Amino acid sequence: MFIIDYLRQFKIAGYAIFDLTLAFAGIYFAAPLLTKLFRKLRLEVSRKSWLFLTLPISILVHLIIGKITPMTAGFFDIHGNYILKLVVLILLVLGIKDIRIIRPASRPKKR
Repeated sequence: MFIIDYLRQFKIAGYAIFDLTLAFAGIYFAAPLLTKLFRKLRLEVSRKSWLFLTLPISILVHLIIGKITPMTAGFFDIHGNYILKLVVLILLVLGIKDIRIIRPASRPKKR
């Protein structure tokens, strides 16, 4: 058994603790770089917002690349997993509510 398979066998509610921990740690360390990138797009996104957006972003990315994980499948299951859907939507709202648009500095008028 490979080490990754061993680490993924520990689960909470059917989701691998290792995968969740890795996703949140990755966003935590990538947040400063992502924030700099989004400042160029005139958006101020805090590290806290990035952490809240981790699961919604991961579901979206997995859907785009076609890698359907148990969480992605559960989120798009129309017949259940309402707690997962509620948690992801709450995280999405909490993540988006602190994002600010950076206004360009106004120039002083010439006389």
